[in-house]
Amino acid sequence: MSFSKDFLWGGATAANQCEGGWMEGGKGLSTNDVIPHGKDRFPIIRGDMIVSKPDADHYYPAHLGIDFYHHYKEDIALMAEMGFKCFRMSINWTRIFPNGDDAEPNEEGLAFYDSVFDECLKYGIEPLVSIVHFDAPMHLVETIGSWKSRKMIDHFVRYATVLFERFGHKVKYWLTINEINMLLALPFMAAGIRFEEGEDRRKVTYQAAHHELVASALAVKIGHELAPNAMIAADRRMCGNPSAETETTISSLMCRAGENIRHLP
Repeated sequence: MSFSKDFLWGGATAANQCEGGWMEGGKGLSTNDVIPHGKDRFPIIRGDMIVSKPDADHYYPAHLGIDFYHHYKEDIALMAEMGFKCFRMSINWTRIFPNGDDAEPNEEGLAFYDSVFDECLKYGIEPLVSIVHFDAPMHLVETIGSWKSRKMIDHFVRYATVLFERFGHKVKYWLTINEINMLLALPFMAAGIRFEEGEDRRKVTYQAAHHELVASALAVKIGHELAPNAMIAADRRMCGNPSAETETTISSLMCRAGENIRHLP
């Protein structure tokens, strides 16, 4: 077996894991900025422990990452040296819309990703971009409950539209939302979901998954309108060994999201 000459060998990161620069360039507070290392990490990412901002008692890995924000040129040069033809990365939602519902996008954030994409293309590396990778504006978590609310769909679609309009001529390959199904296991990390006492966790998480799937389908539709030659998809993977019930439910939700899109005006 041989690979075609245009096969895209490469590597992957996510903004929340690598960027750092957590409060630079006009960026707002993101869910990942309040997730610490240590004993409180899992209670927070499962949505059991409610936090709203970082404190002095914890270390927050996302605040620095690998400092890609300041060293992306050297990092991309190393990727080129290794022979990369593709670089999967994500855009930090709060670098573009600091609060998620801002009147205008943050130009400094847009310019940063323009420069990242230009650096990739200089070396013949195709960016493969996740619009959201385990990332949500904390302002939307606090005000509408993040993906608990159907209002989140409109905020995401507006954000995605700005990205397609700005970067559609530079980016051919897009993923809408990373591993949607992971909100069932790690609701706050994956989707900014926090649980209040007495809430039906199962109902909340599946409703949030439905909202994400509808938003993803709408983004694909708009993306193809604004960038007709782009390849756009959602990313659904399950870590571990998912139950048949979980897989069946997620598949059903994906079908329903598609039906919703077909009946939109």
